[in-house]
Amino acid sequence: MEREIMSEVIQLIVGLGNPGQKYEATRHNAGFWFVDQVARAYHGAFRLEGRFQGDVCKVLIGGGECWLLKPMTYMNHSGRSVSALANYYKIKLENILVAHDELDIPVGAVRLKKGGGHGGHNGLRDIIAALGGNQFWRLRIGIDHPGNRDQVIDYVLDKPSKGDLSRIGQGVEEGLGCLDRICGGEQQAVMNRLHRE
Repeated sequence: MEREIMSEVIQLIVGLGNPGQKYEATRHNAGFWFVDQVARAYHGAFRLEGRFQGDVCKVLIGGGECWLLKPMTYMNHSGRSVSALANYYKIKLENILVAHDELDIPVGAVRLKKGGGHGGHNGLRDIIAALGGNQFWRLRIGIDHPGNRDQVIDYVLDKPSKGDLSRIGQGVEEGLGCLDRICGGEQQAVMNRLHRE
């Protein structure tokens, strides 16, 4: 059992978003917001790393070293950045956590899962293609659905209301509160807790 837990230790946390001031406050950048909070909480400082096409820092979480990555490739090409870092440091799929906005769960709810499809999320789609598999962990930060799929692009690239922003912020904090356990290989316990709510 101990060996199984150790194999799922998280070595890379990727936050998905789009670079630049234009996108900074949009729903699609919830993954960026999460890793920014992780960096603050664990005393890391991002720097642009050209070979990984993203902002990178290394922190200690639960006693283990973990890379944080914000791809600067724009959402649709996130896989280039993730695969560059994962391949360089020989990080396996099951040791990667991708934090992203999720249309299919309520605003501010947070869910953890491993594997699955991309659900129409272009960042996930590109990462799955670039890594050659989908067996990485996802921290899904709920932003809710606009109700009409034709409105999705405008919706994710728009700023949330003040109330929704507050709820998303609470979700980010909840995810942060689970991070020691997620990174330490206790994903099942975290899923049991988050999915009970």
